[in-house]
Amino acid sequence: MVKLSGKAVYKGVIIGPVAVLKKDDQQVKRTKITDVDAELARLEQAGTQAQEQLQKLYDKAVKEVGEASAAIFEVHQMMLEDDDYLDAIHNMIQTEMVNAEYAVAVTGDNFSEMFANMDDEYMKARAADVKDISNRLVRNLMGQEDVDLASMEPSIIVADDLSPSETVQMDKSKILAFVTVHGSTNSHTAILARMMNIPALIGVPMNLEEIHTGMKAVVDGFKGEVIFEPSGEICAEVEEKIREEQEKLKLLQTLKGKENVTPSGQKINIYANIGSVSDVGYVLENDAGGIGLFRSEFLYLGRDDFPTEEEQFQAYRQVVQTMAGKKVIIRTLDIGADKQVDYFNLGKEDNPALGYRAIRICLKQPDIFKTQLRALLRAAVYGNLSIMYPMIISVDEVKRIYEIVDEVKAELDETQIPYKVPEQGIMIETPAAVMVSEELAQIVDFFSIGTNDLTQYTLALDRQNAKLDDFYDPHHPAVLRMIKLVTDNAHKYGKWSGICGELGADLELTEEFLRMGLDELSVAPSMVLRVRKAVREANV
Repeated sequence: MVKLSGKAVYKGVIIGPVAVLKKDDQQVKRTKITDVDAELARLEQAGTQAQEQLQKLYDKAVKEVGEASAAIFEVHQMMLEDDDYLDAIHNMIQTEMVNAEYAVAVTGDNFSEMFANMDDEYMKARAADVKDISNRLVRNLMGQEDVDLASMEPSIIVADDLSPSETVQMDKSKILAFVTVHGSTNSHTAILARMMNIPALIGVPMNLEEIHTGMKAVVDGFKGEVIFEPSGEICAEVEEKIREEQEKLKLLQTLKGKENVTPSGQKINIYANIGSVSDVGYVLENDAGGIGLFRSEFLYLGRDDFPTEEEQFQAYRQVVQTMAGKKVIIRTLDIGADKQVDYFNLGKEDNPALGYRAIRICLKQPDIFKTQLRALLRAAVYGNLSIMYPMIISVDEVKRIYEIVDEVKAELDETQIPYKVPEQGIMIETPAAVMVSEELAQIVDFFSIGTNDLTQYTLALDRQNAKLDDFYDPHHPAVLRMIKLVTDNAHKYGKWSGICGELGADLELTEEFLRMGLDELSVAPSMVLRVRKAVREANV
């Protein structure tokens, strides 16, 4: 029996057989060539084949995990057309007279290493992507088929790492869990795993040579543990735990259609956070009362140009229409920090989390902002839409936003396009916004507290820095006092206050939030019924 610890990507517990996924680390040989044109033609053919493969993967991912999560395959398609990447391959073939396989493999390694050594977390994540597309090109050049992950038997997948393309190809009904040596909780693979509800651990210090397909294993996402060849006693304990979890899920289903009300009669709204139009299904399936955070920036990711007004309008309209009168709060563009987009030309920043991002981009580049606002005001005609502005630090910013909204109204009036000015609120993510929340409450319609950023700014801790995990405390009294202060100030002026950060789903704090008088909690769709249960059992 071997017990190892890692980082949980998705919580759950399972027991089952292991399938060790070993990469075809094909030995790419350096071969001297005589016909450069023929080699470049082989490369082009392999690239065309890769584009077709990635399009199929994208179409599959859209159906299974939604557009936001599928966007990685669009990114891969774009990377395949990157001039710097292709020029480096072409140059090596032409100057060194080497075969395309070798040129792609070396270029892929060079670019991957370059990205991995960058300070920016987003660029670091690109290291795995460029490796993935380079391996795909090499396989195509060598005439090898993609590994068929869809035909595997139900198993716990064990691997060094998993690329996004490997993860999405898996038949999720046959994947019990996955455990990897490498990977990041913020990687595309981790995001896909959470969307697909696959229990997963990363960063597990395994020797893959000692683990064999067919071995039995336990994956416990609650404890962050994997146990290979568990004892009969442990198996019995885990099977009981699985039964308990299944029973809990069944009981949660009985809460559908029930009110979010405490035994003492206090009510609270429970909404869902989503990242794309296709995620609305998860909102309805889990009986959320509305959408408390629609991350509109996903419309901007995975593409090479700005989404048009019409594209945005259609997406927003579809969401509000599907929600049939339930509240839909759409956050305006929150690009920057860990969400970088090349065509914005934001440039490299030493500290992007404190840099040119979110509402700062919108106020500095009002044309981008106006396009989004026009789409939002037009979509508001079709349902219960609210607009939420992120990263606010002052009253003056809000006043400037309203001036731009007035300009948009005048433009729409001039063209006689139907529109409606919806409820407008702000995210409270900075200590500055907390401290001037009384003044802000007088000019906005609501507050939604983004606890992820608020915690990191208040504690002066980078939440993506694993070295600081021991210091990162979202339950810190300073954070909780800020939430209370913001809520009190909102109520003072007849406005509502909610939480849309991860803390909203923290069941240890549900009673505390009710005592504070919060009006709304917006959480991941899978947490809606769990929070409802906590509310209905709360002793307040």
